Formats: sequence, structure tokens, C-alpha cells
Amino acid sequence: MWIAWIEFDLLLGDVHSLKEKRSVVRPLVAELRRRYDVSAAEVGEMDLYRRARVGAGLVSADRAHAVEVLDAVERFVAGRPELELLSVRRREAHSED
Repeated sequence: MWIAWIEFDLLLGDVHSLKEKRSVVRPLVAELRRRYDVSAAEVGEMDLYRRARVGAGLVSADRAHAVEVLDAVERFVAGRPELELLSVRRREAHSED
């Protein structure tokens, strides 16, 4: 069993309040869940309205599938015009590690 996760540090565009931040982050998280069948959530920078950290994770039978899904998730987030991708951290681990 492979466990894989990815974490994005994001700078949000024209956002001036936490309410506006939610209107950007919530749809992003929902779309990641729907489109890629991953667990996803806002995982940091909760009190800053122009920054967000979003994470996604999955469990897979093989490493190649996990990497393929993480690659697709990263391309999707990087292609969003309303945010700037500052950094990405990702990791894969085998259950026997």
C-alpha cells in the first residue's frame, strides 16, 4: 500500500478578507476531491487572508498510480489563474517503510 500527499503554499490574488479567501479556497478543495478522488483540506495559514496552505492525500495499491494522481493535482492547482503557487511539497511512502 502506498500513501501519497502533496501540500501547496498559495498566494491568493485579489482577496481582501477571510470571507473572500473562503470563496477561493473552498471551491478549490471541493474540486480536488471531486475531480481526483483525493482527501483534501486547507491545512495552514488559516488566519492570513492572502495566503493558504492546501493539502491532498491518497492511498493507492501502487506507487505509479499515486504519483500520476499527484502530478495531475499539481498541474490543476498550478493552472488556477486566481492564485499563485509559491511552493509544493510532496511525499510518497510505502506501508512497510
